[in-house]
Amino acid sequence: MSTLSLATVRSGVTALITSARLAQPAARHAATPSSVTTRYRPRRNQRTERRGTSASPVRISKGFPVCSTPLHAGSRSMRPGTASRRFHVMANVRGIFKMMNQFAPRLPRVCVLCHAKFSSKPRKIGKPDLSEKKMSFVDWKKVTFSGGNGGDGCVSMRREAFVEFGGPDGGDGGTGGDVILEAVTSLKSLNHVSHLYRGQDGDNGRKQNCSGKSGKHLVVQVPLGTILKEDQVTVCDLEKEGDQMLVVYGGTGGRGNKSFVTSQIQAPMVATRGKEGQERQLALELRTISHAGLVGFPNAGKSSLLRALSRARPKVAAYPFTTLNPHVGIIEYPDLEQVAVADIPGLVTGAHRNVGLGHSFLRHIERCICLLYVIDLSQGKPWEQLTHLRFELEQYQKGLSKRPSAIIGNKIDLEESEESLARLQERADVPVLAVSAKYGHNISGLKNHIRGLYDQDMEGKRKAEKDGEDGRKKGYSRRVI
Repeated sequence: MSTLSLATVRSGVTALITSARLAQPAARHAATPSSVTTRYRPRRNQRTERRGTSASPVRISKGFPVCSTPLHAGSRSMRPGTASRRFHVMANVRGIFKMMNQFAPRLPRVCVLCHAKFSSKPRKIGKPDLSEKKMSFVDWKKVTFSGGNGGDGCVSMRREAFVEFGGPDGGDGGTGGDVILEAVTSLKSLNHVSHLYRGQDGDNGRKQNCSGKSGKHLVVQVPLGTILKEDQVTVCDLEKEGDQMLVVYGGTGGRGNKSFVTSQIQAPMVATRGKEGQERQLALELRTISHAGLVGFPNAGKSSLLRALSRARPKVAAYPFTTLNPHVGIIEYPDLEQVAVADIPGLVTGAHRNVGLGHSFLRHIERCICLLYVIDLSQGKPWEQLTHLRFELEQYQKGLSKRPSAIIGNKIDLEESEESLARLQERADVPVLAVSAKYGHNISGLKNHIRGLYDQDMEGKRKAEKDGEDGRKKGYSRRVI
């Protein structure tokens, strides 16, 4: 009986010690290996964690939370005495029982092995909104392009057994590489473009009439809609997929002494150096390519409207200037036609004088086929907003406000918007569409109206292309006759 009682006491003491070990918050409060005796020992092929003075043996049940770190994620249970780095077990500062039963959702938890703090805040499910501060959108950059230098010519005389009067055999230098710009659809910003690009230099000529290797051409990819300007003059416009522009030429290679042989000079000892590559400093300006542009003052609901029209997810907040960079969304129709709509950042009074980064925002409107003026109906006198917007566009570029357009009266769900809508329709010379971007009211009618403007523009382009082809055919027939 005494032996059985002693065994029972020993098992009870071991259970109490294990529970006390689990309740300790971190390894700095853990006991040393000599203070606790356990019958479990770590495996020889496992790597024990050496942090502090000792590694505490831990035994976790199946319901215990496990960290989602890829390096340590794995089984939800761990044998006592093992501290494998593959398992990242979490323990609460206030005790194991309180953590499992009365755990606060945002209370930080501490790992027993690495003592790192983690928050149990739930993650958002779905596509996150685009944060303007985290995005590195660049639409203007000044870049220096330089072609590769040509290789120097070689001065050499052929010296070979049984060859009398071998003569010169110096080769020419290689040509330097060019720099080429190419438009691609996979890029949306100029943030990857460096401030300096240089083509590869050509190799020097060698003996035995060996010419130097020419330098490789450097191809720089830029997004569609990139405009190249030199001294405020437009040099090229890359608006189609695969469009290329040769920016700078590489220098020509030097001539070796073999090329200077004449009837009078049979052994010239002269060669020329390669020429330097061409160098230019250009301004790269990105203009968003879209069929329709949402134009309006700050906090008019343009971003919310773009979210309702397409799958784009720009940031939406209840303060002005939430959108600092243009966002493009695609409207998909049942006949598989796609129309691009751009959310232009909010304009302010004096934007044509570059007030409030006006020029940075207005340049993206130049490529829009049609303009959609987003008017806040909750404000008093909404027709004044339309007048100011058209004035800013006309002052920035003549004829910009005369493009095909429509007026979108947003926030129709508010009580004061109904009276403002009636007054706006009396003074407007284009159709006014009343919508509510928040609740999705009349969004389908707006999509149909945008599709009508798009079809009208495409029909005009087809007619112009047909007239141009007919003119070319007539001119060709006259030349043949």
